[in-house]
Amino acid sequence: MLELNKEQREQFNEILELLGESLDISQSDYDKAVESYKAVGTQLAKDNSKLKEYNPQIAPQGSFLLGTVIKAINDCDDLDIDLVCELLGKNPNWTQEDLKAIVGEQLMENETYKKIMEFPDGRRCWTLKYRENSEDEKYHMDILPSVIDNDYRRDFDGLFSEKIFDRSTIQKLAFRITDRERDDYKTETNAVEWLKSNPFGYAKWFFDRAEQGQVEKRFSLKASIQEVPNFQKNKYPLQRIIQILKCHRDMMFSTEEDKVDKPISIIITTLAARAYTGSKNILEALENVISNMKNYIEICTNDEGKAVYWVENPVNSEENFADKWKEHPQRQKNFYNWLEQVQRDIIKITEQHGLTSIGNEIKTVFGDNVGNQTINTYSERLREKRENNNLRMTIGTGMLGNTGKIEVPQHKFYGK
Repeated sequence: MLELNKEQREQFNEILELLGESLDISQSDYDKAVESYKAVGTQLAKDNSKLKEYNPQIAPQGSFLLGTVIKAINDCDDLDIDLVCELLGKNPNWTQEDLKAIVGEQLMENETYKKIMEFPDGRRCWTLKYRENSEDEKYHMDILPSVIDNDYRRDFDGLFSEKIFDRSTIQKLAFRITDRERDDYKTETNAVEWLKSNPFGYAKWFFDRAEQGQVEKRFSLKASIQEVPNFQKNKYPLQRIIQILKCHRDMMFSTEEDKVDKPISIIITTLAARAYTGSKNILEALENVISNMKNYIEICTNDEGKAVYWVENPVNSEENFADKWKEHPQRQKNFYNWLEQVQRDIIKITEQHGLTSIGNEIKTVFGDNVGNQTINTYSERLREKRENNNLRMTIGTGMLGNTGKIEVPQHKFYGK
């Protein structure tokens, strides 16, 4: 990476923070999504529902829960909001197929949901495509049916108060889900034998990584799962890094053909979180993460003596997030190509001198909308600093901020 002095790193840290902020969805879009998923929970728990006696609860998972969701790079794309429908037990005769069907039937009791449900249904989830109902709702929701037990809810509070991540303890947050590709999908009635998933355990691991080196606790994971999550504007450096990486990925693989084999978010998120070492400076942290992500990809040898790339799920050592790379080798190639490209692009941005050049390079890499919003906001901050006599210039680069050596005076216009 390019050698930068302290003042330059502070200035690029601020620019990258603003870049991350420009990728956030709006408060209003966030509120609409929360309102929508609360309504889904109400529908599943209605008095006439076969699910009601099992106390269905809806909770966010994935990027919406982790605070790494980013707005779509074009108007044709939707936000992807992942939800879990937790059931406290089930009818002893229900198979995975039965439970999946019953959740779908209860959703279709609502005329609005009936119109926007995707058919055929997904491997594990039901999908509601809200854009088909309103152009103002540019998102879709994947609803994952799951079964938990009393121990799960009883242990929940205690587990999220733990300061140290322990994989064996965090397993208590796992639950069982439906999966149409399993051989026992239509036959197995014992939920203990169903596929295990642990998105909340993953979230606990993720925020333990994100809070390294941070003085201020900025997020309540427990509240976000059990209650209505708050819009998180002040984010951890790790969250901003992942947003930046995901946006770069989306720009690099923007065509419909390229999207099929683009690097998936769970791999980017996991490797970035493993590589993150707690730096508060986003530029320094981003440089370190990009340089070291590949070191957390294991290369194993299978029974046939062939190399298998392995990105381990941190809360389930038996799950490989890169398991599709063997079947789709282009995805492996694309991941490494993307990682090299994002490193080159960040270096090129930090090589620029002057706000115009920096802004132009950001627009080239991340798109005009993101670049313009980032630089316009930064310019406005510089104006405010100048007016408050807090604006300084870095020797040699001419970059403006509050850490340079040379004080920049206010503009004073005299004339008739």
